[in-house]
Amino acid sequence: MWALTVLLLLATLEKPILSLHPPWTTIFKGERVTLRCDGYHPLLLELRPINTLWYLGHLLLPSHKKSIEVQTPGVYRCQTRGAPVSDPIHLSVSNDWLILQVPYAAVFEGEPLVMRCRGWYDKVVYKLHYYHDDQAVRYFHSSANYTVLQARASDSGRYQCSGTMRIPVESAPMFSSKVAVTVQEARHAAAVRLLQVQSRRAPLRLGRRVHGPGARGRRARIVLVRGGHCHPQCPETQPVAAASGARLSPGPGLHHRPGPAGSSLGAGY
Repeated sequence: MWALTVLLLLATLEKPILSLHPPWTTIFKGERVTLRCDGYHPLLLELRPINTLWYLGHLLLPSHKKSIEVQTPGVYRCQTRGAPVSDPIHLSVSNDWLILQVPYAAVFEGEPLVMRCRGWYDKVVYKLHYYHDDQAVRYFHSSANYTVLQARASDSGRYQCSGTMRIPVESAPMFSSKVAVTVQEARHAAAVRLLQVQSRRAPLRLGRRVHGPGARGRRARIVLVRGGHCHPQCPETQPVAAASGARLSPGPGLHHRPGPAGSSLGAGY
């Protein structure tokens, strides 16, 4: 029992990763998208299934599944038991004939920036223009995505598109609402990618106890390991093991980093 207590104290709580499928933050009224919450409590996952909490604004939604389908506009977040609340995704729902769709995920310098101008329920858009801060940047004869192959900070700003549709005859030019896009500095990309990768790592496992000739009469230490990196407790364990002639069993290691600040949402869960 004492070993489980130690593990509970040492476990690092990671913020869940919330994703949107398809990845566009604006949809037409009546359409549905899927939200997926990837996260876990690193210990409890091995003991029992983990329910997911879903929030729309400050409203707790009734579902406890890992993925949900939604069509209501607003700010969505998710949370797994004992972990902080995820970063938000803002979903917009439009009644317009034309919408500009941009990805929900952060875009960093050097990465592609892709957006699409979409006609009502996928009607073809003709004489299609894309605008950046009210300046036309690309023209297409008919529906096509606009791609910046290597985004820069200067590509941040407000984007819009315009075009005509045949309903059934060709309409006058119509304009989408403007959408803000921010290209983040490349130096932040590595840290964000690391958090996303580590949130999907295998759950924490119990290491083996440390035994040796000098360990008799002492409580054996539990080594927490995952991925070849030792928990900060390991440097304290190593000298004790060396002095007693014990050997630490190799194992999978644990990355340690302080968890992000929690949220008042779901307090007491």
